[in-house]
Amino acid sequence: MPKIGSHVSFSDKGLLNAAEEAVSYGSSTFMIYTGAPQNTRRKPIEEQYIEEGKAVMDKHAMNEIVVHAPYIINLGSYKDDTFELAVRFLQEEIRRTDYIGVRNIVLHPGAYTDKDADYGIERIADGLNEVLAGVKDTNVNIALETMAGKGTEIGRSFEEIAEIMERVEFNNKLTVCMDTCHIHDAGYDIVNDLDGVLHHFDRTIGLEKLGVIHLNDSKNPRGASKDRHAPLGSGWIGFEAMNNIANHEKLQHLPMILETPWIGKEDKTQRPMYEAEIALLSGNLSGRFGGEFLDQVERIDFLMNKKDIHYRDFVLKTWELLKNDAKAKKADGREPLERLYDMLHEERLFADLSEEQINQRLIVWLAGNDILKKA
Repeated sequence: MPKIGSHVSFSDKGLLNAAEEAVSYGSSTFMIYTGAPQNTRRKPIEEQYIEEGKAVMDKHAMNEIVVHAPYIINLGSYKDDTFELAVRFLQEEIRRTDYIGVRNIVLHPGAYTDKDADYGIERIADGLNEVLAGVKDTNVNIALETMAGKGTEIGRSFEEIAEIMERVEFNNKLTVCMDTCHIHDAGYDIVNDLDGVLHHFDRTIGLEKLGVIHLNDSKNPRGASKDRHAPLGSGWIGFEAMNNIANHEKLQHLPMILETPWIGKEDKTQRPMYEAEIALLSGNLSGRFGGEFLDQVERIDFLMNKKDIHYRDFVLKTWELLKNDAKAKKADGREPLERLYDMLHEERLFADLSEEQINQRLIVWLAGNDILKKA
């Protein structure tokens, strides 16, 4: 059984809030930031309800969670003040992570901005050496995240990650976070050749170095270098490929974290699809949602068959239209899930259900008929 959860909020009551939110989605793991990811303001970690959160985790058998480092850390910067801030702040975050008892802190390696990739790789390795030299007394690994390749970010290939790791003296304290959207957008074919991609990773870095998986579908075709996450099944990767990753024998021992976007017509109505996504990947649909839910998904399937709409064809054709036809995008920029929701709303198929509930059922429909047969 894979360990699947989502990014959750570390808000007023810190780890307690995070653990309770994760439980509400049916998670077996989760990921947190120990404060706002966009700034350096932090409450003392001792005041973040750590023991209370751990009690909830123990009750629900969540024995391995993940911390994500703030986005403002850039070890690739040529600016001394930015680099020095990154080193000091990452050390602080590692100590906070260690206090919680978490093994892996995920880090975006960094961006070289006005320099070049060689400079960025060297600079990031120097920064990691400095960071790790100052936190040798902790039990935390830095999990370097694979990146999509947008802008000047480093980590867009397994080779770049390997080059960084080879230059770090304390590389026994380095692991890797593999993000499915990122490696897809970077050009790796996880849809048709997952085993080949894993073999490439093993030759280049070593599968034993994998510490975390980020499970995200993608709004862009393979190789787009864009990094735009989509709910499972509603993007170019698709549910079948995501399910293969989550349940792969070489990966399912790892904590797997959903960072899929919240969806809804308006900001105030947007909700995450984590509960449905976790139930799908865990094979627990009927146990989590019950027979009436599944009957309603079958009603969606019946309607779509009448309209001659196939779930994957619809998703891919919509993205192709939005990618290739600027006029069509300007006239109707709705993404696949939004179009499907509007279709059900027009049919008044589930007038008594909320937008969130309808979207949950659409997420399950996008997983395909085989999932329903097994539920």
